[in-house]
Amino acid sequence: MLRHAIAPVRRYTKASHDVVRHPQLNSDAKVLLLYVQGLPEDSAPKPLSEYAGRLGLKGRAYQKAKQLLTECGYLHEWREQGVRGRWVTEQLLANVTLTREEATRSREGEAGAVAAPPSERPPTVGGPGDRSVGDCPPKEELEEKNLPHPPPEDDTPPSDLAEAEGVLLSLRYVNRDLLLGVREARLLAAAAAEWLRRGVTAADLRRALTTGLPADGIRSAVGFLRHRLLQKLPAARVQALTPVPPPERPATPARRLLVTCPGPGTEHVFRPRAEETHCSRCRTTATYESTLHPVPVPVPVPVPEPWRTRVQKCVSGG
Repeated sequence: MLRHAIAPVRRYTKASHDVVRHPQLNSDAKVLLLYVQGLPEDSAPKPLSEYAGRLGLKGRAYQKAKQLLTECGYLHEWREQGVRGRWVTEQLLANVTLTREEATRSREGEAGAVAAPPSERPPTVGGPGDRSVGDCPPKEELEEKNLPHPPPEDDTPPSDLAEAEGVLLSLRYVNRDLLLGVREARLLAAAAAEWLRRGVTAADLRRALTTGLPADGIRSAVGFLRHRLLQKLPAARVQALTPVPPPERPATPARRLLVTCPGPGTEHVFRPRAEETHCSRCRTTATYESTLHPVPVPVPVPVPEPWRTRVQKCVSGG
């Protein structure tokens, strides 16, 4: 490929290679970023959507570009309620990636917040890495399944750490001030996993971290979440008592053998419970018939005396 380039002497915008060659930003996001950075210093601030409209970015194209700029740390937003009760959204678009804390300092006008150009900014942690373009990690590094967790200091299962980290990363969708990076979420994952170990569900944990936020905004998402995780930690679950085994039941006696009932009717058998000789049906029938036809009591008949005894009584005058 042939290339012909002439450096402009006027009406140009300095573009960092970190932006032009960024692997995550699409062409719409890059053009929108460079367009806003090239505006005159005395131009009146307008919403980002209006500048996107001048470039023909509308609908999904604008929303996608805005999402990429936000995820990579170039765009930050604050939604606040004004004096008269109206909600106002303030936007900050930078040509370098900023953390939420750095963006807040830049918004408040602190000296030296982002004054140094990108080439002169000291690295945040350690020396320069292998990747020379952009500060936003590749997409595969943001995938939760590929995040290597450091070995836990306690008995927290890795599944609880992964679930807690997922909850922390999802807070950005509830409130933009709670935007966390991957490393920041890993630092707080152990404290959040302790909530899950104490019986709190992921939905309740997310609700506890996003309810009752300060009205004046959050300066540091990491500091705010760490304080809330430690201060509002619920009590540990009371372990259930060891169940007392039920008392042993006495052994069931062996079943008796079947015997033949001598009662009337066809020959039949029954299983006696004790020492009975007839089945229950025959015993019931016999009892019923005895009440209807009671057995008459025999009257004793006097036996006449022998004739010799009578003669002796007559002779003796008896």
